[in-house]
Amino acid sequence: MQTIEQELAEKVYRKVAAHKDKTDAKQYGSMAHKLPILVRTAGLAEALAFVESRGKDPHKALLEDLAKVVLDLEKEAAPTLTKTSRTAEMQDYVYLTRRTMLALKWFKRFAQSVLDVEATAEVGEL
Repeated sequence: MQTIEQELAEKVYRKVAAHKDKTDAKQYGSMAHKLPILVRTAGLAEALAFVESRGKDPHKALLEDLAKVVLDLEKEAAPTLTKTSRTAEMQDYVYLTRRTMLALKWFKRFAQSVLDVEATAEVGEL
C-alpha cells in the first residue's frame, strides 16, 4: 500500500516527464513553480481561474495534468477541477486545496529535476 505522497509523486512524475523533450517545457515548469504561491496568496479557485485564463498551451497542459492527478481521472479533468473549486462546500474546498498543494509540491520538484527549471527562471511572460 502506497502513501498519498508516493501515489501523487508517481502520477506527477509521469505527467512532468511527458513534457521533458517538448519545446514549451520551460514554460510548463515555470508555471509549476509559481502556481503553489498563487494558490497560497489568492486561493485555489482564483489561482486555477488565472491559469485557465492565460490561454497558453503549456499552462493549459499543466492545469489539465494537475486536475487529472488531483481528481484521479484520465479523461479531461481541468473543467471539473475549476468548477469544483468554485462550487465546493467549505470542507470539500479545504480538502481539494490541500490535495492540490500536495500535488503541486511534486510538480515543482519534478520541474526542477526532470525539466531543469529553476525557481528563479523567468520564461517569457506568464
